[in-house]
Amino acid sequence: MIDLDPTALGLEFGGGAIIGGLIGFAAKKIAKLLAVMVGVQLMLFRYLESQGIITVDWNRLSAGILHTQAQAQDTATSVVQSLISTLSLGAGFTGGFVIGFKRG
Repeated sequence: MIDLDPTALGLEFGGGAIIGGLIGFAAKKIAKLLAVMVGVQLMLFRYLESQGIITVDWNRLSAGILHTQAQAQDTATSVVQSLISTLSLGAGFTGGFVIGFKRG
């Protein structure tokens, strides 16, 4: 028979939920910051291009951004898969991450 300690499972679930909430909240804040930084950079490039200071190859620039985004998504997927390897910690973490990401 399997010996399960409900207290330990509850602590793991609760700890995972708290950590997941904090990471989800931080992930959303970082994503917003990165979006603002990319937007400001693109506006700066557009302004400098309109003034004739620089010439921007927009096709190559956008292809680089899309390639970087695809790599980031692949990395995030592998991290999430490894975190959900244990059920009690993974379930709490996932729930907390979703709540933290939505609240952020």
